Amino acid sequence: MTAFDVLILGSGLAGQSLALRLADKLKVAIVTKRSLEDSASAWAQGGIAAVLDPADSTEAHVADTHTAGAGLCSDETTRFVIENAPRAIRWLIDHGVPFTGDASSPTGYHLTREGGHGHRRIIHAADATGAAVQATLTEQVRAHPGITVFEQHIAVDLITGAKVGQPEEGCLGAYVLDIVNDEVRTFAARHTVLATGGTCKVYLYTTNPDTATGDGVAMAWRAGCRVANMEFIQFHPTCLYHPQAKSFLISEAVRGEGGLLRLPDGTRFMPGHDSREELAPRDVVARAIDFEMKKHGLDCVFLDISHKPADFLKEHFPNILARCLELGIDITHQPIPVVPAAHFSCGGIVTDLRARTDVPGLYAIGETACTGLHGANRLASNSLLECLVFGEAAANDILATTRPLADNLPQWDESRVTDSDEAIVISHNWDELRRFMWDYVGIVRTNKRLQRAQHRIRLLAREIEEFYSNFRVSNDLIELRNLVVTADLIVRSALKRKESRGLHFSRDYPETLPKARDTVIRPSRNTGI
Repeated sequence: MTAFDVLILGSGLAGQSLALRLADKLKVAIVTKRSLEDSASAWAQGGIAAVLDPADSTEAHVADTHTAGAGLCSDETTRFVIENAPRAIRWLIDHGVPFTGDASSPTGYHLTREGGHGHRRIIHAADATGAAVQATLTEQVRAHPGITVFEQHIAVDLITGAKVGQPEEGCLGAYVLDIVNDEVRTFAARHTVLATGGTCKVYLYTTNPDTATGDGVAMAWRAGCRVANMEFIQFHPTCLYHPQAKSFLISEAVRGEGGLLRLPDGTRFMPGHDSREELAPRDVVARAIDFEMKKHGLDCVFLDISHKPADFLKEHFPNILARCLELGIDITHQPIPVVPAAHFSCGGIVTDLRARTDVPGLYAIGETACTGLHGANRLASNSLLECLVFGEAAANDILATTRPLADNLPQWDESRVTDSDEAIVISHNWDELRRFMWDYVGIVRTNKRLQRAQHRIRLLAREIEEFYSNFRVSNDLIELRNLVVTADLIVRSALKRKESRGLHFSRDYPETLPKARDTVIRPSRNTGI
């Protein structure tokens, strides 16, 4: 058994920023499925939203967040995050993050604007903010003597008091598979933090890395936590459409800096869908693109920023320009082919303003959590901000809370399982799940599509659980088991919502109800999954 004060599952911005805030005082472990650098945070291009310009205001940022969230954002959470945003940015600057400067700006930094924002308030590092932030923090995490990093490790499940006959004890740690050595290790911890990222790998087309398999949501659900608003999956409007480009995002900032969406013949279409045109929130733009693609039988639409000077594009979008050039697309002269793709999970594990879940000793931060900030649709560049603010909130609560360390946790039992000789079952189930989720639980939904998906999920879940019970665990099996739980929660949440709101659009219920309500699902023993 390996013991730590704090066990952090996940190595994105939420997990790493939390670790750095704790490691001077506590013994911290970070468990990550691949390397420290592999996370959705590192893929974030646009930047981090915060009120830094004197011409901007907290009230304006709050209002923009509420508007994007379609009435479902928690006002208390929204204000908490936005009021703490400037300090979060200062923390990153103090840690050496190289944000793009602008001598003419009163802030000293270049602030860009993205869809749904009424002001320029996105601080960024060119068009690779996440990579810059992640690289800066990762170097410090690796060097800190108080942090032990376990790469190529994946959590199998949480260890709770309920599972070891001590239900009042809360979360005691986790079982973790050492992928390289193919053995399950027991981690005991006073505090366990889920910072595992999102769920969008449940869809066939996604902007997320392969690691976004809903692990935190599934583990928390099995541990007895509520989840909320799982139906709200944000489909980013502009993912690069090219056979050789896997999950490459074309930043929101391209439209923020004047990019125009066009049909193949060059005709603009956003003015016909929304008065905010290309700067409408993501759900509006994604549905507009989906509508135009279906109406005209298109494989993609085009995002055109070639009217901007080449030097401007080289300065502001160097990574997008370079990647497109590798694929034969010169964005200084040509439009970019784009399609929507699953991008962000607005729902997740229910937490409070201290990042605490329903299980004592268990926290959730980042995309895996449902804090109430995003409502029915996340405002652009509020996600990295949420990671930072709730990373600090969790750190403060952990430092103020004393919990005992379990000293005799049961080891992982493999005495009744064997090695599988049918790994093909996992790959087939994985492929089937992601395809029908894309077809039936996508941008536009109907009751019939959702019910078809639910029926298939139930069949798959029984198959996967039987496989899990009889064979030794593997990385792919653990992820598949978590994905099918996540898919079930998304579909159940979507079926419960009898309206269209934000990212959830139903042809059976096209109207928005007068009162916005969260979709909260509570675990029970007869869920079937």
